[in-house]
Amino acid sequence: MPLFTNRMKILFTGGVTGGHFYPIIAVAEAIRDIAKERKLLDPQLFYAAPTPFNEKMLFENDIAFRGIAAGKVRKGGGRIANFFDLFKTGWGVVKSVITIFFLYPDVIFGKGGYGSFPTLLAGKLFRIPVVIHESDAVPGKVNVWAGKFARRVAVSYPAAASYFPKEKTAHTGNPIRKALLHPAAEGATEFLGLELGVPTILIIGGSQGAQAINEVILGALPELLSRYQIIHQTGEANLVSVEKTAVVILKDHPRKSRYHAFPYLNDLALRMSAGTASLAVTRAGSAIFEFAGWKLPAIVVPIPTAISHDQTQNAFSYAKSGAAVVIEQNNLTPHLLTSEIDRIIENKPLYESMREAAGRFADIGAARTIATELIDIALSHEPR
Repeated sequence: MPLFTNRMKILFTGGVTGGHFYPIIAVAEAIRDIAKERKLLDPQLFYAAPTPFNEKMLFENDIAFRGIAAGKVRKGGGRIANFFDLFKTGWGVVKSVITIFFLYPDVIFGKGGYGSFPTLLAGKLFRIPVVIHESDAVPGKVNVWAGKFARRVAVSYPAAASYFPKEKTAHTGNPIRKALLHPAAEGATEFLGLELGVPTILIIGGSQGAQAINEVILGALPELLSRYQIIHQTGEANLVSVEKTAVVILKDHPRKSRYHAFPYLNDLALRMSAGTASLAVTRAGSAIFEFAGWKLPAIVVPIPTAISHDQTQNAFSYAKSGAAVVIEQNNLTPHLLTSEIDRIIENKPLYESMREAAGRFADIGAARTIATELIDIALSHEPR
């Protein structure tokens, strides 16, 4: 028999990126697992944001979507857009107040970003317990603000803890979905069309790809393929142009079959890639934590500071652990990238030390740690 007779309600909220959305899914998975272990009634889970981001994944995890408008404040210029977005945010706050009044969740979990502001503000007005998680080394404005009234604050990078009250902040790492926790080497060679005994380099420029990284990879292909095979996630919009360019560049190359371009690597393909890869080249988003969990050394190419200050800080914070090296985009060339790949792969002591550092940095229990706290707070929250 269930020990808790009322179904708890947990409301998730976040911005409009995968870096906010996928950790929420990971926490939701852990919540359901813990509820079963504790013999609690299955919790009701909700997600409030401007867009559902991935409706299929919300459906698969039985998370009900609540559309909440939110406007983005742009730095430097964009005054007209900022003016209209103020109305979006205002309407979002009104809708959040109405939603929370009727829903009245036991706890709200916020991942930051402008999309979470209306819901967190409404939660504060109704004195609903709030827990937030910060994925970046330098927190965003919404999370810094929410940290002042949040019941608990979880951070992915130790450096971020200094921005929040010490007594309620914990370094948990970044929540990772169960489907990505463990690499799957078995069958990967056949599934991905790889050669046996050839080191594999995994290139991921974010879920949408990265044109700057794609261009450098294409320039480095002739030399790289003489020693390695490449799994390259190009991004849906970039696949055709990348493949056409690769055909020209590799026309007479004896090892051109070692290049494998994919628009997007789904969970299975990503796990198999991780199971065979020797090294990863990546942006400095949430993928860093997946690579760390797989003990995969990385070369991190953050989005330039002018576009995303967060990624640069993330990259150097991760590199400080010893698990990665950073090449800033302005310095990225085919020759430099190839030289760094060779340096890491050929120096076995360095390679092993980076693997060990990645393992120390990873915390594959982050989702469960946060889920446990959310459930404990929900169970202690007095219903109206």
